[in-house]
Amino acid sequence: MTSRLNRLAVALLATTLATLGITVANPSPASAAMTICYNTSQAGSYASVANQAASIWNNATVNLTLSANCGSNLRIYRITGGGSYAQRTSLGNGRVYIDTQQAAQYSVLRIMTHEIGHILGLPDNYNGNCALLMSGGSAGTSCTNAYPSTAEANRVSNLFAGTFSATDRSADIFRDSWPSVLTPVS
Repeated sequence: MTSRLNRLAVALLATTLATLGITVANPSPASAAMTICYNTSQAGSYASVANQAASIWNNATVNLTLSANCGSNLRIYRITGGGSYAQRTSLGNGRVYIDTQQAAQYSVLRIMTHEIGHILGLPDNYNGNCALLMSGGSAGTSCTNAYPSTAEANRVSNLFAGTFSATDRSADIFRDSWPSVLTPVS
């Protein structure tokens, strides 16, 4: 409860300073990091990929830690058909669905890290740039980059420092990041 109040106080201070035109790069102390517990019990063969993606986010960001099977802020599911997607219920909470058919076409680690990025507050960016994780499948099937850019990682770090707006923490469903490249059967 105390750390939650501290984060709220820091967020309020950052908002007040921003209103005055003063920017605070990282108003939250490192000890106020949020832990996001992810559950891989329904991820099947993708559990190890989820662990790799969590490690990527943990190494790229501050103010949050993704930790395996300590709770269920984030649930990872292995599905077949329907496309990979993320359903964020609030910042740091939701479900990620990895479609086996798309994982056969695209880098499954890129898909996993991208979809977790949605849970962490990032939107899609369909510009086709492989260097940007959130460009998703628009970068093509040959793109295997599973690492967020510095700007993407900083955005997540800032969101978890308490410097986010209501839309950053709202519920949303992120679909169609990974267009199918399978040839339709006639």
